[in-house]
Amino acid sequence: MHGLYSDITFEKTSSESIDIMPNTPRIIIVIPVYNHGRTLRNVVCQALEANKEVIVVDDGSTDGGAETISDLNVRLISHSENRGKGAAIMTASQEASILGATHIVTIDADGQHNPADLVRFIPIIEKNLDAIIIGARVFDPYTTPFGTRFGRAFSNFWLRVQTGYAIKDTQSGFRAYPLPLLKWLKLKDCYYSFEIEVLVKAAWAGVDLEEVDISVYYPSPSDRVSHFRPFLDNFRLSILNTKLTIRAVVPIPHKKFKPESEKTEKISLLRPLKLIRSLLGDNCSPQQLAAAGGLGVFIGAVPLIACQTITILFAASFLRLNKVMALAASQLCIVPFIPALCIEVGYFVRHGRFLTEVSIETIGYQGLERFFEWFLGSLILGPVLGFLVGITIYVTAIIIFKRIRPNDG
Repeated sequence: MHGLYSDITFEKTSSESIDIMPNTPRIIIVIPVYNHGRTLRNVVCQALEANKEVIVVDDGSTDGGAETISDLNVRLISHSENRGKGAAIMTASQEASILGATHIVTIDADGQHNPADLVRFIPIIEKNLDAIIIGARVFDPYTTPFGTRFGRAFSNFWLRVQTGYAIKDTQSGFRAYPLPLLKWLKLKDCYYSFEIEVLVKAAWAGVDLEEVDISVYYPSPSDRVSHFRPFLDNFRLSILNTKLTIRAVVPIPHKKFKPESEKTEKISLLRPLKLIRSLLGDNCSPQQLAAAGGLGVFIGAVPLIACQTITILFAASFLRLNKVMALAASQLCIVPFIPALCIEVGYFVRHGRFLTEVSIETIGYQGLERFFEWFLGSLILGPVLGFLVGITIYVTAIIIFKRIRPNDG
């Protein structure tokens, strides 16, 4: 998002400056606004009670709502035209950085959030300055629209697939963002989809996503102000989720927000010890590597013809396991050794004896039966092999970890 300050006007700034000790968060509340004239003043007044620094970004409103807060001590920024919620947040983040803030906390202007809940964010911000903190709305099933609840569950699922994070409310607009992170991330979406993109890319960058429960108020449908366009915004979200999901399953490491080391090392699947050593240096614990290896072997044993790799990548991403290790371990299930063993196990389960005759009759004409036995046997042999490989990886990783640990200190 570049060039956000063209056609932007600034109207009012608090005259008070605050001296902050290093590493102490300075928070500014940000309220993006687009035609929320009926609720804006009340939200801003509550925000000022919770925090004395507030930025309001009028994203091209046409209802004159900004005039209702002209007497309040807030920083008002106006876009000459509607650019989207994401663009409004980024405009505010740039201004907040200039004012010396470390974090912004975004609050929706429609009145659904209670700014007093800001106090729940502060201890988490102080404990983890780099984290994005999401206010998880506690829904009342009797007053919350079904579409809102379904949309949240659907969005939560895709975030889990793309990052492995199990978040309760990916669509909440009440969030705390570290300003250095927003400046560092390469964000492209300017509308509602911005709030999904920033979570996914932050998680990929190694940033923690944390949650805190907050209250929520939904007025009656006639009184509620929403600018979500079902067709257009859902289309944008679908395109974004498609792109993010494809990138999530590609086993190429993501650039980290705060890399612990600039040292890079070539990874080769033909050198398992060097592979494990490299992955241990990539913030992977022995337990995580063992779980990834076991997962790869288990899925590799199952006859998922032509889709084993994509299944492994999706599963590893969903479970937040290392995709490189999972793919490497799956190569142990090479044809025909492991499939043959699975067929023998499946055949024994069905007939109480092993298959000893290999012919056109048993392999060719009875191919569907052998495929079923392969699948049946893989459900038995796969977990066993996965466990054994996982234990082997774990022991090896522990040995390597103990050797490289003194060098890290």
